Amino acid sequence: MGLSNSPPELIGQSPAFLGTLEQASQIAMIDRPVIVTGERGSGKSTLSARMHYLSPRWEGPLVKLNCAEMDARQLETALFGSVTGSVTGGAVRRSPGAIQRAEGGTLFLDHIEKASLHVQSKILRLIESGSYEHFNDENSQQTDIRIIAATDCDLRLLAQTGEFCADLLDMLALSVIELPPLRERHDDIPMLAAHFASPAVSELGFRFPDFSAEALIALKAHDWPGNIRELKTVSERAAFRWGEGEGQGKIHEIIIDPLAQSFGPRRKLMKSPQSEKEGFTPSDISTLSAPYQEGSDLRAYLSALEKTIVAETLARNGQNQRRAADALSLTYDQMRGIVKKHGL
Repeated sequence: MGLSNSPPELIGQSPAFLGTLEQASQIAMIDRPVIVTGERGSGKSTLSARMHYLSPRWEGPLVKLNCAEMDARQLETALFGSVTGSVTGGAVRRSPGAIQRAEGGTLFLDHIEKASLHVQSKILRLIESGSYEHFNDENSQQTDIRIIAATDCDLRLLAQTGEFCADLLDMLALSVIELPPLRERHDDIPMLAAHFASPAVSELGFRFPDFSAEALIALKAHDWPGNIRELKTVSERAAFRWGEGEGQGKIHEIIIDPLAQSFGPRRKLMKSPQSEKEGFTPSDISTLSAPYQEGSDLRAYLSALEKTIVAETLARNGQNQRRAADALSLTYDQMRGIVKKHGL
């Protein structure tokens, strides 16, 4: 890559955010694996790209792979490459994977927790020895890459339940960087909103007028479960609606939930510490299902009751599995298992 490459822009002045940037800049120079943690939409991919361009590998390629977008076989092929065709005289075609394309640079693995245990074991070997094999090939390849992994899960809990390779976690966790959620960066919201809204206003042929005081109050009052990504959408929506009104005055209309007219307003979840964990009391359970009838299948009844309780708790907590798990005194991994079991 040419000399024009530079770290992507990350905007913010809050102490928590600046502390994260400083830590990332220091770790960027250490040619070892890194884990970047943070809630969805908090900027893990952007921060990882910044670390690449601040590292000694900045002239090499930056290859990104989302482990949540593929099943186990597809991910293994996309990551390690594959060999197809006859190996007994016929034509053999080798398809390079992300590892080969990242040679000399950085491989970013988003949602690393979604990789199968088999793929995780191969990533572990890659980190330890620098060697790997293409899918359907027994010949080892050597590579020189740096791995940056990202997750919004607690990998320690997944390792405890056997869903994540504990040895891989030990290797990846040499350095861990946590991105603060937007709700802990209130002072950054005005400049971020302006940064996202300004191009949208320019696209409409206007000059950015800034947000009104009322609009900024509304933006700061929201808890931003979708973090930076959600703020970008809300800011652009406000800019386009302002432009539809012929661009009069400052941007004042903030619509957080555009589906409220169709489906009703979303339930507020964070009015108080008590309301953050909306669980069930024993008296609630009787209202969720008909009483058990002696002689019927007890296991089926309990399974249906479990499904109903979890579905109701997820609804009360905005479909946030972590909050629902806390409300029911479950671990996040137990909640994920129940959700998967019942197809919620």
